[in-house]
Amino acid sequence: MKKALIVIDVQNDYFEGGKYPLHKPQEALHQINRLEAYFKKIQQPIIYVQHINLMKGASFFEVNTSGVELHHDLNIGSKAIIIEKQYPNSFFKTNLLEILKNHAIEALVITGMMTHMCIDSTTRAAKEHGFNNLLIHDATATRDLVSADGKKVLATDVQTAYLWALMNFSQILSTNEFLENE
Repeated sequence: MKKALIVIDVQNDYFEGGKYPLHKPQEALHQINRLEAYFKKIQQPIIYVQHINLMKGASFFEVNTSGVELHHDLNIGSKAIIIEKQYPNSFFKTNLLEILKNHAIEALVITGMMTHMCIDSTTRAAKEHGFNNLLIHDATATRDLVSADGKKVLATDVQTAYLWALMNFSQILSTNEFLENE
C-alpha cells in the first residue's frame, strides 16, 4: 500500500517564542524528523501543510511573519510538496486530494499540530475520502485549553481525548510502532 507522510502546521508560532506555543512541540518535531528520514529512504512522498491566516489582526500564523514559516528543523527536501491552507481541514480548498490521487496514495501517515484542531479535522476528512490513516500520536502536539465553564483542561488530557476519538478514523501508533512494523 503506497503511503504519504503528512506533516501539518509545524510552524514557528507553535514553538517557544512563538505567538501560540504548544505543549512539547519539540518532542513531536523530533519524531517527525525520524519519519521524514524514513520516507526519504523509501522514496515516498512527504507533504508539508502550512496554515496561512489571512484574517486581519490574526493572533498567529500571520502572513509575512516568521511565525507562519515552517519550522527550520524540518528536513524539507527538494522533492517535498508544500500545500498552503486557510482552514483546519487540510483538504478544504486545497489541492491535497488531487496530489494524493496523482501519486496513487492509499494510506496517510499523519503528524503535526494541533491534535485537537487541524489533526482532528484532517484525519476525519481523510477517512471520508477513503484513505487508510495512521496517526502517529507522539508526532503530534496540542495545548492546554479552557472549557466552556472556565476550567483549564491540560494538554495531556486534550491529547488523550482527541486520540481516543480519532481511533474510529485512524490507527493510532507511536513512531517506534510505525517504524518497527514497516
